Amino acid sequence: MLISDMKRVIDQVSREKGIERITLIRALEDALKSAAKKKFGDNVDIEVQYNEEAGEIEVFQFKEVVEEITDPGTQLTYEEGQELDPECEIGDSLGSKMDTTTFGRIAAQSAKQVIIQKMKDAEKDAVYASFIGRKGEITNGIVQRFERGNIIVNLGNAESLLSNREQIPGETYKRGDRIRACIIDVLHNTRGPQIILSRTNTNFLVNLFKTEVPEISEGIVDIMGAVREPGVRAKIAVSSNDSDIDPIGACVGMRGSRVQNVVQELKGEKIDIINWYADPAKFVCNALAPAEIIRVIIDEESRSMEVIVPDESLSLAIGRGGQNVRLASKLTGWRLDVQNDTKYSKTLKDGYESLVKLPEIGISLADALYEKGFFSPLELSTALVQELLQIREMTEEKAARLIEIAKKFLEDSGIDDENAENNAFKEGTE
Repeated sequence: MLISDMKRVIDQVSREKGIERITLIRALEDALKSAAKKKFGDNVDIEVQYNEEAGEIEVFQFKEVVEEITDPGTQLTYEEGQELDPECEIGDSLGSKMDTTTFGRIAAQSAKQVIIQKMKDAEKDAVYASFIGRKGEITNGIVQRFERGNIIVNLGNAESLLSNREQIPGETYKRGDRIRACIIDVLHNTRGPQIILSRTNTNFLVNLFKTEVPEISEGIVDIMGAVREPGVRAKIAVSSNDSDIDPIGACVGMRGSRVQNVVQELKGEKIDIINWYADPAKFVCNALAPAEIIRVIIDEESRSMEVIVPDESLSLAIGRGGQNVRLASKLTGWRLDVQNDTKYSKTLKDGYESLVKLPEIGISLADALYEKGFFSPLELSTALVQELLQIREMTEEKAARLIEIAKKFLEDSGIDDENAENNAFKEGTE
């Protein structure tokens, strides 16, 4: 096998294993060199090369031309050298082709093992190279076996791992089932490449939409963000680069066909498709859909929003176990405090009454503060003098004094600014 019909063997293995011919040739050359060294020792000067025309690997042994031989394995006489090259001189190195059949059975077996190992290494490298650039892509495979809750998936030319935590809760598979998942990582360790799959990763949801919605793959519709609680609910924000294309309609499809295909693949996971807006308030309102929003109060500094909804929409806005508001917060990147209108109105009323009770603040001044957005002693205590100067007949001295009065009120009440804000947030989400 080592010297006959090599071209056919190399071409066949290269085609079937996806290994480059040059890699196989180098492996075979190394194998033959290893076999020669085993047979004749490490001191011999051996060169191995593949003869493309003859379709065989040739082994040449080089010896130095000397006047007197001291090492027959590396030297030859001048007379012997003359037979190989009539123009040779003392000190020249001359090569002669070796008969590989003389290497012996043990050497040949060693060469075979080297070839097998080289082919395995080359195959591993080829698999790694074919998958490393596919992170984030969806792939199809067959369930091959189960290991402690993890699923080993056959991808055709490689095995992959779908761990228990990357499976959608409640889904079950049996051996031989077809399965789709997202490639989230490709590792190259001593046992070969390990391809890690996921069905819970957000990229799986995004790429399913890319597969189902041509407008997304063509760049007409953009996915601006996506979040999910696998197997339960997901939210995806989309926008259109063409005013004639409705991004939500494109994702939903005729009679909901496109989104239903995604839902079925995700085992019934509910998907909210919403319009993306650059305006954060509009975006938050959309993200909390289908709940109706009455008012949004933005705090840019803490990147939080107070969202006021009708009493009957509170449970809808928050969702079961806080799921809707939690997903909306992740999607928009804003901390959301959802309150019903009645509670918010009561909070405003209590804050207003507290303002009126402060020393030096009567009803008319409380009304003026209220109109400028200072609804309670807390807001007043954190105000800037320049902000209060917007109120008619307000002076810098009076503004500074009012801020100190509000701070003293909070101190006497045992509430600092940070605790007051945290308490207000907790009350709003309970």
